[in-house]
Amino acid sequence: MLVRDAMSTLVLTIGPAHTLRQAARLMSARRIGAAVVHDPDTCGLGILTERDILDAVGAGLDPDAETASTHTTTDVVFASPDWTLEEAAAAMTHGGFRHLIVLDGDGPVGVVSVRDIIRCWAPARRQAAGMAL
Repeated sequence: MLVRDAMSTLVLTIGPAHTLRQAARLMSARRIGAAVVHDPDTCGLGILTERDILDAVGAGLDPDAETASTHTTTDVVFASPDWTLEEAAAAMTHGGFRHLIVLDGDGPVGVVSVRDIIRCWAPARRQAAGMAL
C-alpha cells in the first residue's frame, strides 16, 4: 500500500504569525494533529503539531502570544505519494516523529500520520490472519 492510499488530503496550512491558540483552534475544528506552516518570506514549509503546542503550553508559555513560527519544525522530512507505507513508517521511526507532509511537485497534497498507517495496516493484518486459519 502507498502513502497516497493512507494520507489525509485535508491539509491545514497556516502562516508563521498565527498564534498557537489560533492554530490549536483550527486543528481541533478539523480534528487533525498537524498543520503545515508556510512562510512566504522564506518559501519554506514547516510543520506544527499538537505535541509542539502541548510542549509550549506545558512550559507555561502564553498560547495567545506565542506564534507558530517559534514552534514550527523546519527541518522536515517530506514523503512522496508513491512511497510505500513501510518507507513512511521507517522515516517516522528514524526521525522520531508522527507526521509527514506529502509533497507532489511543489506543494503539499496531504499529511500522513502514524494513525493513518495503522488504520490501513490493521485490516490487512486481520485479513491475513483470517486467511491463515
